[in-house]
Amino acid sequence: MEPSLKQILDSYKSSVPLAEAQTLTGPWYTDERVAELERQNVFGGTWQMVGRTAQLESPGDFITTEVAGEPIVIVRSADKSVRAFYNVCRHHAAAVVTQPCGNASIFRCPYHGWSYGTDGALKGVPEFEGVCNFDRAKNGLVPIRVESWEKFVFVNLNSDAPSLQSHLGKMVEQFKPLGLANLSFAERREYTLECNWKVFVDNYLDGGYHVPHLHKGLNSILTYKEYTIENFERFCLQSSPIDAAGGEAMTAAVRKGQALYYWLYPNLMLNWYEGYLDTNFVVPLAINKMKVVFEFYFADVSDAAKPRNKQSMDVSERIQDEDHNICESVQKGLSSRAYGAGRLSVRREAGEQLFHQLLHKDLTRGLRQSVAAD
Repeated sequence: MEPSLKQILDSYKSSVPLAEAQTLTGPWYTDERVAELERQNVFGGTWQMVGRTAQLESPGDFITTEVAGEPIVIVRSADKSVRAFYNVCRHHAAAVVTQPCGNASIFRCPYHGWSYGTDGALKGVPEFEGVCNFDRAKNGLVPIRVESWEKFVFVNLNSDAPSLQSHLGKMVEQFKPLGLANLSFAERREYTLECNWKVFVDNYLDGGYHVPHLHKGLNSILTYKEYTIENFERFCLQSSPIDAAGGEAMTAAVRKGQALYYWLYPNLMLNWYEGYLDTNFVVPLAINKMKVVFEFYFADVSDAAKPRNKQSMDVSERIQDEDHNICESVQKGLSSRAYGAGRLSVRREAGEQLFHQLLHKDLTRGLRQSVAAD
């Protein structure tokens, strides 16, 4: 008999200590009901990175995206504030803005020509004379919460969620000395994997456990015995000193200083080295499919630095390629009758437990609210 959604969630015991803890069970990664609960209560209820502040520098600059299946437009409005709206026309629900980015003073729906200002207000309604009880002021684009931190723009579909600063917690102070303002965007790369999004996050959060076995180049420069894992309220920091002497040449040439690997619940990673940052934003596409968006930043983006920067991005891509096959292998194994749940390394996998605990909290709360609403 198929387990109920509540039984799947209850199969994870979030309160046990790490030494006794198990991972999430297989159905967390394979059951469509879990994915729908995540869409509503995780991606639809947390701060999601949607772009860079540099993409919204001038009035009228906009970007479009999707969050939790919802079409979104984010714009620098005429009053110079950043605003976000559901990209849904109030007339017959078509997408108003159809380009991924650009600049506009008016957003005009391609379906029937309704137009909106960058403040979301409804400006033009063709051939609507004689319509009774229609209040133009109440038919603007529906707003969404939007906030910025460092170089990044976030939205939250949950109007009652804590602020972005509260969600980030101590990350705000920890990032100040890292000098992100001195780094410039260089390139974006996207990768699609045939696995549940949580498999990718689990892999990231295993405290370097897989590095000696899977990432030979990276392992050659990390001081593995000094690799540390520190959990905070909604994020985990993994860090390691770098010793490039004797390391694999391609990696050693582009990784300096201290390695700082930040994960912010639920689906954002920020990887910092001296003069370098890459962000990894994980997006579920199906129960067994996801994409991860890498964006790369460097202290020097001049023409002279391009070969070194390309080598740095290629090192990152090689690591991603090494993770790719193992994540897809894990996804297949999670459906096997031979697998129930795994155990966690006390030395290495505290970050993975934090992820599972936060996810369990959001999904159990979401399920309770859904049952109460019924």
